[in-house]
Amino acid sequence: MRVDDFDFDLPADRIALRPARPRDSARLLVRARGGDLEDRVIRDLPQILRPGDALVFNDTRVIAARLFGRRVRDGASARISVTLLKRRDAAAWSALARPAKRLRRGDVIAFGEEAGSLRAEVTGTGAAGEIALGFDRSGAALDEAIAAHGVMPLPPYIAGKRPEDALDQEDYQTVYAREPGSVAAPTAGLHFTPGLMEALAARGVGAHFVTLEVGAGTFLPVKSETLEGHRMHAEFGRVSAQTAEALNAVRSAGGRIVAVGTTSLRLLESAAQEDGRLRPFAGETDIFIAPGYRVRAVDGLMTNFHLPRSTLFMLVSALAGLDAMRAAYAHAIATGYRFYSYGDASLLWVETGVSP
Repeated sequence: MRVDDFDFDLPADRIALRPARPRDSARLLVRARGGDLEDRVIRDLPQILRPGDALVFNDTRVIAARLFGRRVRDGASARISVTLLKRRDAAAWSALARPAKRLRRGDVIAFGEEAGSLRAEVTGTGAAGEIALGFDRSGAALDEAIAAHGVMPLPPYIAGKRPEDALDQEDYQTVYAREPGSVAAPTAGLHFTPGLMEALAARGVGAHFVTLEVGAGTFLPVKSETLEGHRMHAEFGRVSAQTAEALNAVRSAGGRIVAVGTTSLRLLESAAQEDGRLRPFAGETDIFIAPGYRVRAVDGLMTNFHLPRSTLFMLVSALAGLDAMRAAYAHAIATGYRFYSYGDASLLWVETGVSP
């Protein structure tokens, strides 16, 4: 299939720059098996789901991965912004630098003006602005310094329209985040509140947690003309033996498994056997879910509305079919749903026998 097949027109005013308040007041488009669409709100989830169903959340925590610094070389300085991409070891990260043309191997960037500021040496350069950084501290000390000097790394389609601010420190983090390591939020989870979690538990809907460290590659465009030419970025994830066993028991008892967000879905599919049973998993995954892929591990997906031509729009099309998702997105645009990370959400039940 061609990437052009996944294009659609999206008015700029549909891109949400702030989340709904309260979080669970956001809209929810429910697509039933067979194609019926129903307009609901997030706080309706306890009525939509059944006792015995299970929600699977990505409990990763977003770090303050955007850093601003200064490179000094031969008496000349240059301002540099860096977005951390992936941790390589206790003291090293791969990162995206702007402007990268001002950097070369051996340069030192200082983040912060005061004594004791965080410093990093450029240990390598690559294509499209990617660099390798070796920091002057490691482990927990480096984590603390990044938290002190960095800011929340908003997605480019938000950051390009307004600067980060104090509200984003809370807004761009799920209420259940606990495992630091991501540079982008699992955004479907941003809709949940403590009260909604309690209401779901009272309904008999289980909550289970996996961890996928979301990288900035989730925002990268598909550059090939065909799906076959695209390669996904790798991300580290964990599904514990206890969680795998619990979710297998849900399925055996007739309950439905609903992934909250595409990151949870991709990780569960990476841990699934051919028959859909889950096994423990710890490692990197670069799974690419697109039309023609048979979803095995889940019965439904709750996810936000995605960019045209993106791997995430391809993923939802794998669940329900491209024509069905085109129709659902057209309905969402026509009726004022808000798109992307701070936008509204959809609940999609997996269709069987979806053709590419």
